[in-house]
Amino acid sequence: MDNHYNKVLRELECQINNMEIELDNPIELAESGISITLTHLKELKDYILKSDFDSIEEEIYFFKKLKPNIVSKLIYYNAIYKIEMKKPYGNGNSVKKHFKTELSKLKRYFDNNLDFYKYYRTNSSYLDHKYFVRGNFDIKLSLDTYYFESDHTFSTSHDYKVAKIITNDLIQVYLEDQLFHLSKKSINKIKPLNSPQLQWTASKAALIELIYALQAQNTFDNGQSDIKCIAKHFENIFNIDLGDFYHTYLELRNRKMNRTKFLDLLKDSLINKMDEQDEKIR
Repeated sequence: MDNHYNKVLRELECQINNMEIELDNPIELAESGISITLTHLKELKDYILKSDFDSIEEEIYFFKKLKPNIVSKLIYYNAIYKIEMKKPYGNGNSVKKHFKTELSKLKRYFDNNLDFYKYYRTNSSYLDHKYFVRGNFDIKLSLDTYYFESDHTFSTSHDYKVAKIITNDLIQVYLEDQLFHLSKKSINKIKPLNSPQLQWTASKAALIELIYALQAQNTFDNGQSDIKCIAKHFENIFNIDLGDFYHTYLELRNRKMNRTKFLDLLKDSLINKMDEQDEKIR
């Protein structure tokens, strides 16, 4: 079981990593994340229903530790999709209020499920036979309505709650990160230029690829400029937040194929333009 699960999880995380490099729009990212996760979750479900478990201990381990890792990704992307779809237009106080409201929802869920949070976070196991074995639900143990609507051949009374706890931690990081960048923008507003400011409309990953290429060629200050300094200049020029650009660069390095996708595209586009202009001259 572990081997098949790890294979599914590796494939899922690989596809998600590639997706996060290619897509900057959080709504498009969430839509793709939901689709990818559903596909792998179905594959895992089909395998489990066909093979089943060798023991109660194996079943508990799967529904307490393994399945929630994948389901949490589905819940996360669905939550981000809803948060972004409901987000007010602009970057002002209304957006901050929206994100803070979402943070307060996480706090309410924590308060309403405090006993189970304590049980899960302290690695307790005395109720595992009720929480994480199919068909052993106890109505007295704070059940979500979701459980009664779920497929009981692939669900226990509390595996979804574990996934929800994992998800809420991720959503909190996302929301706090968004609030941090909003505050940063309000403090460090760029003075308007006399001419209209250029807007970078390719992906952030593409710009990061270009920045690292320019640094590798010692384009700035005879190669003495720090990558952070270069990235900051590009952020100011295009009024864009590149986030953790070093992490994105690592993802580019880890690509199995076409590690310089954007640079190759630039070269091909320029050559095609030159060829077209040569044809017109002839």
